Amino acid sequence: MSHQHDAPLGRHLLDRRGFLSHMATGVGGIALSSILAEKGLLAAEPKAGPLAPKPPHFAPKARRVIHIYCTGAVSHLDTWDYKPELIKRHGQPMPGAEKLLTFQGENGELAKSPWEFRPRGETGKYVSDLLPHLAERVDDMAFVHSLTSKTNTHGPGEMFMSTGFTLEGFPSIGAWASYALGTEDQDLPAYVAIPDPRGDPQQGPANWTNGFLPAVYQGTAFNAERPIRHLARPGSISAEDDRAARDLIRVLNDEHLERNPGDEELSARIAAYELAARMQLSAPEVGDLSRESPATRALYGLDDPNPILAGFGRNCLLARRLVERGVRFVTLFNGAFAMGEGALNWDGHRRIKSDYDRHGPILDKPAAALLRDLKDRGLLDDTLVVWSTEFGRMPTFQKGTEGRDHNPKGFTAWLAGAGVKKGYSHGATDPFGYEAVEDVTDVHDFHATILHLMGLDHERLTYYNNGAQRRLTDVHGHVIREILA
Repeated sequence: MSHQHDAPLGRHLLDRRGFLSHMATGVGGIALSSILAEKGLLAAEPKAGPLAPKPPHFAPKARRVIHIYCTGAVSHLDTWDYKPELIKRHGQPMPGAEKLLTFQGENGELAKSPWEFRPRGETGKYVSDLLPHLAERVDDMAFVHSLTSKTNTHGPGEMFMSTGFTLEGFPSIGAWASYALGTEDQDLPAYVAIPDPRGDPQQGPANWTNGFLPAVYQGTAFNAERPIRHLARPGSISAEDDRAARDLIRVLNDEHLERNPGDEELSARIAAYELAARMQLSAPEVGDLSRESPATRALYGLDDPNPILAGFGRNCLLARRLVERGVRFVTLFNGAFAMGEGALNWDGHRRIKSDYDRHGPILDKPAAALLRDLKDRGLLDDTLVVWSTEFGRMPTFQKGTEGRDHNPKGFTAWLAGAGVKKGYSHGATDPFGYEAVEDVTDVHDFHATILHLMGLDHERLTYYNNGAQRRLTDVHGHVIREILA
């Protein structure tokens, strides 16, 4: 036998260590396959895990939810809440609130919106020119104009809207939904959080946390620009060896769980690893937007010259692709945290006109496309789309500025799709939009309504933690039945 000593080691020849390693892998794979075959587990399906579909409390209207969350506190007075009296009294002091102090200090005079409001759709709902594409969809929306929050600070406000509590550490609404209902597609996460192309919201992963629920119910964060990481099988491991190893691990894990039935952390890890293995095939497919038609790409603005608008459009399209494959809950973030008010989100303290002229189009066309696309495909019949922000804005400009300060006393959200009235408005703020005065609601009511539409009683959906039966709505909340179809 001729030895090619000048060839690089491992290129033509194996040294003893390499030979034994390859031989062990092959023999191990054969032995493992034999053992698993004898136990009848080689091709066995995984046992029903914590994300298996579960029955709701009652027949649901919505099988899935997309929550569009605009960070930075969108001004209701410049978008959805038309106030003729504010226009009439522009430049005057707000009656009974002279020298009013809010989050950043003293306020100036009443300030009408820089954008015109016009009647839209068959219902004639007045909506600002800031959002012309979404304005075309008002006949599908149920507005809640009387929301209130517990806080006027962004971080706690995000937490309140995401989890029902102003402090971190509590489960997000998407985690509660996946805990209660599981998911219809075992090859994708039950709950997906899609950060804005500009970055994460202020509280980051705390917005999609599982809190004290088992870790398997935490949201999986990825967007159209940043796919799920670490899914690919290493090239040095064959598909057969990878599958055999997973089968063996599953056998060992199942045996361990039988001996330790209360080990939720292990159960969550097993479910996460098994899901990651299945997502090696499913996640790249769901994120492949090239499969969409040119008309769909144009609808969402995927080729828009504004790269942020195009990026948010890709995220909206990704959200549709996720829910049509059975993902239970998707939170779609618009805006990101950054130093500098209004730079990357809706926090319009200083120059609301120039800030919102930048942010409005990024939200408007893609979000309206999502609503239209869902409706055209028949998905809006059993998909609930929710739009919200953490609180509203003042009807005055801050003293010395052309922007509005934080206002938790009254703001707007809307729902569209499964189970809600079309072209309906509920509640109202006062004539200046400062404070909710009619059918006042809070975030707990909002959450209770979303759960109700998913077939869940917010008072029955509980989890025992730290000596108490915890729930998303704490000890509060009533379903806003007036908006239900």
